[in-house]
Amino acid sequence: MSQLFNIFNISGATLTAQSQRLNATASNIANANNISATEADAYKAKHPVFKEILNGDKAGGVRVAALAESQRPVEKIYNPGHPLANEEGYVFGTNVSPVEEMANMISAQRSYQQNVEVVNVTKSMLMRTIQMGQ
Repeated sequence: MSQLFNIFNISGATLTAQSQRLNATASNIANANNISATEADAYKAKHPVFKEILNGDKAGGVRVAALAESQRPVEKIYNPGHPLANEEGYVFGTNVSPVEEMANMISAQRSYQQNVEVVNVTKSMLMRTIQMGQ
């Protein structure tokens, strides 16, 4: 019976991690069109780094250990009329790939939905177990 309760802990941790992944992806998409005056100030995509949660020698789900910035170079755009343009006429965009972010969003959403289903099936099994004892 305790193993069934452990499933709730594992799925709950995974739901939290996938929720944080969705938030990071939404932030990346929201900042995809930002423009900066310098390469250093340009928005860089952030992606969660997952780490396994261990309970002794047993897996206990995953958690977000950190948010890592993408190492992909930012976009350098020639636009001498822009108010943020440097002396050479360049502004700097982001390194966010909208296609990659949409794929991340779909993957995180599916993982979230699957873990909700695991919780629902486990709950159903526990309810049937309780009904058998009545």
